[in-house]
Amino acid sequence: MHPFSFTKAADTREALNAGRHGGRYIAGGTTLVDLMRETVERPGTLVDISDLPMRDVRVTEHGGLRIGALVTMAEAAAHPKVRALYPVISQALELSASAQLRNMATIGGNIMQRTRCTYFRDVTADCNKREPGSGCAALHGHNRTHAVLGTSDSCVATHPSDAAVAFAALEATVHLLGPDRERRVPFADFLLKPGDTPNREHALRQGELITAVEVPALPRPLKSGYLKVRDRQSYEFALTSAAVALQVRGGVVREAKVAAGGVGTVPWKLPAVEQRLLGERPSEALWAEAAEHAADGVRPLQHNRFKIELLKRTVERQLRIVGGTK
Repeated sequence: MHPFSFTKAADTREALNAGRHGGRYIAGGTTLVDLMRETVERPGTLVDISDLPMRDVRVTEHGGLRIGALVTMAEAAAHPKVRALYPVISQALELSASAQLRNMATIGGNIMQRTRCTYFRDVTADCNKREPGSGCAALHGHNRTHAVLGTSDSCVATHPSDAAVAFAALEATVHLLGPDRERRVPFADFLLKPGDTPNREHALRQGELITAVEVPALPRPLKSGYLKVRDRQSYEFALTSAAVALQVRGGVVREAKVAAGGVGTVPWKLPAVEQRLLGERPSEALWAEAAEHAADGVRPLQHNRFKIELLKRTVERQLRIVGGTK
């Protein structure tokens, strides 16, 4: 670990001032500290924001849900409003990490966590995300757990967050506060696909803080859930996952929100799956036909071609679980 300075922000203004001058924000630290130990991250200054007032979970005036950036994963998963309105978020959080980490890690930190690609974390390996222009060792290395969607010739690393998949499916908005103003960024635009600049992973500007994630109000009744497929049952990242939210009214699918994890360089929204569902009557055939579109645009690598069929089966199974059949 390289030397660094540490300061604790007493209020939001102090935090923003430190961030504007190059400080890196830290709250739970469950990802950043690991990366610092491995010398992947080498911040000169850490700014502890854990005392800032961003710990509320509340229903918005329009019936959506706002989760403060410093709410821990465990707190968000257990909150009665989260569980009642959007169980897909609770389930995604509860299937993440370990109980100890969920007690420390925050919602803001969770969606900002960096890839678990072994080449990114090995400072001796070529990695464009860590060192732009150095190459991508995963392209021709062992790439079984890597992405098949949203990849480029510069990077094929998957995004690790389960909660981010749920937020992507529900078309959430990220609230940001900077030195000059507040702004809101749609979740679809917040996490960036690698393209030619895989080192640019998000839409945050210098010194900005994530203050909250807001999920919009969706038509009721709404059923939702999260399915995660992995090599072992606990404390493991997804090979594939599916976040699904459906409104079935009058025997017809009126609303469909679907996203996949473990397969994309960012949480992967599945609009073709959603469109195939709308206006149709739930059935085993419908779930299977819609799930076929989950693999639209895939670019498999040498060792991860199996993810194509696994992705389709994961989406189909979760559609069946959430939507049922009549």
